[in-house]
Amino acid sequence: MQSQRIVVVGAGFAGLETVKRLEKVLRAEMGRGEVEVVLVAPNDYMLYLPLLPQVASGVITAQAVTVPLPRAVKRAHRLPGTVVGVDLASKSCVVRKISGEVVDLPYDRLVLAPGSVTRQFDIPGLEENALGMKNLAQAAYLRDHVLSQLELANASTDDEERAARCRFVVVGGGYAGTETAAQLQLLTEAALKRFPRLDPGMVRWTLVDIAPRLMPELGKKLGEQALDLLRRRGVEIKLETGVEEVTPDRVTLSDGTVIPCRTLVWTAGVTSSPLVKNLDVDLNRGRVQVGADLELPGYPGVFALGDCAAVPDLTQDDKEAICPPTAQHASRMARTAADNVVASLQGRALTQYSHHDLGLVVDLGGSQAVAHPLNLKLKGMPAQAVTRGYHLFALPLMRTRARVVANWILHLFGGDDFIRIGFLSDRKATVDEFEGTQSYLSAEEIRARAS
Repeated sequence: MQSQRIVVVGAGFAGLETVKRLEKVLRAEMGRGEVEVVLVAPNDYMLYLPLLPQVASGVITAQAVTVPLPRAVKRAHRLPGTVVGVDLASKSCVVRKISGEVVDLPYDRLVLAPGSVTRQFDIPGLEENALGMKNLAQAAYLRDHVLSQLELANASTDDEERAARCRFVVVGGGYAGTETAAQLQLLTEAALKRFPRLDPGMVRWTLVDIAPRLMPELGKKLGEQALDLLRRRGVEIKLETGVEEVTPDRVTLSDGTVIPCRTLVWTAGVTSSPLVKNLDVDLNRGRVQVGADLELPGYPGVFALGDCAAVPDLTQDDKEAICPPTAQHASRMARTAADNVVASLQGRALTQYSHHDLGLVVDLGGSQAVAHPLNLKLKGMPAQAVTRGYHLFALPLMRTRARVVANWILHLFGGDDFIRIGFLSDRKATVDEFEGTQSYLSAEEIRARAS
């Protein structure tokens, strides 16, 4: 039999779990060289995204939330780079290696799991002045930036400058935005002891969202409890409010409020990777439309899953419902995707993906959390125990779990040193720059390359 090449794009929850499943199922065939699995990813780690706010706040280190691919991937070939285009007609990926070299990578089966990028809107000044929280570099940069604002405010003799540097705005009242605001508020509160010239009342955090409720996925009761908890900690929450304009030193909101500040963190949702948007295929809410078997209609052997894919949610009565872009769904879709890739190689029927959501957990820092697992509504220490237990269960490697637990214990008893790393201080801090959204090829460029 002629050797078959399976290309997996992306090493997030969906991509890595797909590769691990393929290695297990195809162990014999890979050993004989009948099947080659190639994982294309720019980094040599999988990022455990749900704990990113704890990296920004210094609760855990950056290394603790990474799963090293050399340990997790045993037999598959790893190609360090980014798939910047796919020619579905000729069955070939365009890969930009981390060296900058651009190469073509033919495939027999393709699994698209490039994830998502920060969703931005056409708001004046947003692109130039907003900070994101979608990857490890952004979290490290944000921590440095927040601490530098406190340092600069402490050193300034201008009252207006000091006030602006001590104001922080987070846009997005979902899981990511709420946890980011909560964790970083505790960071600045604890850091104030290092800055004697700053009055505690000067440091203020504002969480803004256009929705009428905070984290609607939690349900009304738990959402209101989280809102009340944050407000009691001094976080100002402005719901049903949008952003009108952003400048380097102020944010103007849709209700007319003008907030002098030097920090706007943008977490107002995600959108599919530009890779899938340039495929010239049907999209659903910005995600590539696939069947319940995760296969791309009209392109046998091409599968998409995770944040980039609109997968029908068979557990809902609504026929138009699609699975939410969560790590929980992505990791479980991976098993179906891998099994269907193997089934397509062997000429068997494909299976459909179906999974009942197990609920949401939200870590608000310290002993504070809210959780909605298996229809239970928890808050406080019980919720925190469930939240951290879930994260440990979801982490792929035992050594990664051990590192996270060690970090939690060290931070609990040793606190934070509030040190700025500084290695990203000379880098342009825009969302597009950190997430590389401008590096992908358009559909026209892909067709021109093929001809």
